[in-house]
Amino acid sequence: MDVRTICLGILTRGDATGYEIKKLFEDDGYQHFVEASFGSIYPALQRLTEEGYVSVRSEAQEKRPDRKVYSITPQGRSQFIASLLKPLPEDRHRSPFVFAMLFADLLPQSRVSGMVDAYISQVEQKLAHLNQHDSASKPEGDKFVSGFGRAVYVAILDYLRSHRAEIETRLAAEAAE
Repeated sequence: MDVRTICLGILTRGDATGYEIKKLFEDDGYQHFVEASFGSIYPALQRLTEEGYVSVRSEAQEKRPDRKVYSITPQGRSQFIASLLKPLPEDRHRSPFVFAMLFADLLPQSRVSGMVDAYISQVEQKLAHLNQHDSASKPEGDKFVSGFGRAVYVAILDYLRSHRAEIETRLAAEAAE
């Protein structure tokens, strides 16, 4: 999914500012679908507005510039649903950690152990974040996605914890040769 489609999806849940959309990417797990920065969200919202998929209104704020609040239009809702009805592209998993592990044999064992420890810590934090934001009142789709994320993170942790000794032992043996 591209940033434009994700923005439309978020706006089906309610009006939002660009900042609020960015926070949803960070806090509600949307970062798993696409990477989005303010530098990509605001141009996407501008283009969606120009195309008539989104409307924008200004709201006054005390001692601050007016904020722009975006709303999805009926045409935007139709466009969003049409994008979901198209065949979905294949999932992609991008991981600097996994890439670095391809070359673990070139690294000192202490570096590999440190990378595994750091990655375990990252995954534990993401899992804790998911668990903190879990709510029975969320829509079914949100519950499904949270459950899917939890299953993935638990599987990653299980794999790392059960296989780290293998790679560390092999690296130690290779270093001794």
